[in-house]
Amino acid sequence: MSSHHIVRDDQEPALIIANGQECSSELLGQLLEWSPLVIVLDSAIHRVHELNIKVDVLLGDFDHDFNPDIYKETQYPLEIVHTPNQDKTDLEKAFDYLIEKGHKAVNVVWATGKRIDHTLHNLTIGVSYKNQLKIVFFDDHSKAFLLPNHYQKWYAKNTILSLIPIGKVSGITTENLFYPLKNEELNLGYRTGSSNHVAEDGLVSIQFENGELFLIECWD
Repeated sequence: MSSHHIVRDDQEPALIIANGQECSSELLGQLLEWSPLVIVLDSAIHRVHELNIKVDVLLGDFDHDFNPDIYKETQYPLEIVHTPNQDKTDLEKAFDYLIEKGHKAVNVVWATGKRIDHTLHNLTIGVSYKNQLKIVFFDDHSKAFLLPNHYQKWYAKNTILSLIPIGKVSGITTENLFYPLKNEELNLGYRTGSSNHVAEDGLVSIQFENGELFLIECWD
């Protein structure tokens, strides 16, 4: 796989490569093409290095005798960020790094699959950063992000859309979904909006009053 950086524009999302299940080279290449900054968590660097991806930042707690200096030459210039704080995961610390550097948006790959606890934590921790950083998770089957209280986007008919609440979400109203919601409530563990789909080509509207709501665009 070739390196990234066709453009360098701070308005484009940064990219974090975590340490979950790898995505396809096609998806990774698309995200790399427009990313102004690529951060790799230390536990994934050996796999990323084997794919010949140019990395800007290597970040982590560097435990288990991990030596980041061995990547300095092949990844030059490489910023090495040691984050030993054990109260946060490396993904959270990567979000903190981006906020400190003034970034407003980030795409995240390799954050799902493998261990279930890691997947759940990675997706839900984004709630803590929603006012500072727009976070979008990608894998080969889906794209997931937190919704604002009012959301509208054009989708093709039968596009699979899942509405997943983080806890309880109230006052949800949708338009142009096959299973519409009208001032209803979703509650994780009791009722979610999984595997809904777009009724007709056109705008889908989703609004809600209270809570945190994930939209997951799915494809099989």
